[in-house]
Amino acid sequence: MEINGLIVTLPKEIKLLIGVFIIVLSIGFYTGLLFVGETSSGNPSGIEEQYLGNEYDENAEVMRFKKSDQEMLSLVHSHILSMSIIFFLVGGLVSITKLNKKLKLFLIIEPFVSVVLTFGGLYLLWSGIIWMKYIVMISGILMTFTFTVSTLIISKQLFQKA
Repeated sequence: MEINGLIVTLPKEIKLLIGVFIIVLSIGFYTGLLFVGETSSGNPSGIEEQYLGNEYDENAEVMRFKKSDQEMLSLVHSHILSMSIIFFLVGGLVSITKLNKKLKLFLIIEPFVSVVLTFGGLYLLWSGIIWMKYIVMISGILMTFTFTVSTLIISKQLFQKA
């Protein structure tokens, strides 16, 4: 069965469902990024401070404390599960777009690697491996880039004529 380019042949109702899903999913995804920007300042030091605290800094504007075991396990657990579902669904939609096979495989597989590196990296950072803050930032940027490219490709091809 050939699925490359199948998205353009889908019935109008299914295309509408996918389009609305992509819009609402993107709103949720980018709202999450706004939250990350607010809580960690979008830089490696801010990421470190968010999870390890800053109680040693007397000049800190906002006092933060190291996350507890339960907070970290809950964060890692919930994000890995939810992001896996999100990228499974987006990857399924990317799989039916018309794309170069290597690019398609990258867009389908990479987000799962980034999810593990980002949220596993946060846990390792919290555990004391401070340089993981750079891995977390790079993998988070790559995950966001892949999500953005994937949703743009899906959206563009969704409304092309067969």
